[in-house]
Amino acid sequence: MEKKNIDWANLGFGYQKTDMRYVSNYKNGVWDGGGLTEDDKVVINECAGVLQYAQTCFEGLKAYTTEDGHIVTFRPDLNAKRMADSAKRLQMPVFPEERFIEAVERVVAANEAYVPPYGSGATMYIRPYMFGTNPVIGVKPADEYQFRIFTTPVGPYFKGGVKPLTLRVCDYDRAAPKGTGHIKAGLNYAMSLYAIVTAHEEGFDENMYLDAATRTKVEETGGANFIFITKDNKLVTPKSSSILPSITRRSLMTVAKDYLGMECEEREVYFDEIKDFAECGLCGTAAVISPVGKIVDHGKEICFPSGMTKMGPVTKKLYDTLTGIQMGRIEAPEGWIKVIK
Repeated sequence: MEKKNIDWANLGFGYQKTDMRYVSNYKNGVWDGGGLTEDDKVVINECAGVLQYAQTCFEGLKAYTTEDGHIVTFRPDLNAKRMADSAKRLQMPVFPEERFIEAVERVVAANEAYVPPYGSGATMYIRPYMFGTNPVIGVKPADEYQFRIFTTPVGPYFKGGVKPLTLRVCDYDRAAPKGTGHIKAGLNYAMSLYAIVTAHEEGFDENMYLDAATRTKVEETGGANFIFITKDNKLVTPKSSSILPSITRRSLMTVAKDYLGMECEEREVYFDEIKDFAECGLCGTAAVISPVGKIVDHGKEICFPSGMTKMGPVTKKLYDTLTGIQMGRIEAPEGWIKVIK
């Protein structure tokens, strides 16, 4: 298929409408057959559950053109599982995991012309999401839902190259210990907007959230998990029941152990110990790894030895290996790559 006439090299990280999207509706206790549509408009009742009580969850993954010309996605089965977990926690019907993967395949194939070519630095972002659609005025779950997937071509998350970030220790809490921090609910991201806007106003790139119960342990940022590298090259990542289980983080841990021969620890990370780490990064679908150069705790600066000009050497190896797997330059573990075309 001929590609769209898009300036792939200068794409930003934003929404651009593509030709087709996938839609399935839940009513009377069952999901319908679902299908592709050109219509990008969502029409719902003014009293819909999503508008009144924020009953919505979502996922994010990407499609890539590999070195040998295939269009693939990366571990969509884990996105399907995580969305099922999110739905259960929000009292929403689970969209079957096998149908989730099939829907991703269909919508990516239908928008093949928008998948950026290999070597462009761009990718196709895929956004599955679900929300309550019928009128709900009392505080209770909706009875009807819609599951949708749209796609959009996006440029590199870091335009002009990767530069280490400066974070602030946030005074707000991201998630309660037994709340919804471990699922991808829209409400989690809504509550983080004030904190990220004020962080930007103060000259910071992101927030570091500490645990709400004791405010002594590292949790995550508004949209990414932390990874730390010790001075003896061990990968350490925070463990908490209120952290979103990042697919990128889990993949990086496998890469570290099986490809780079590193020791890995998933454990509670106390804020007092971060000054002793050699490198720090944020990991997620959008950027894979965003290096962190400095964390500011109410005026007190904690600077990592990796500095403020580039990724640390171990973080760079992790980044290069995982992106190499995603792009087909490095052989992937079994089941990681789903070939669409």
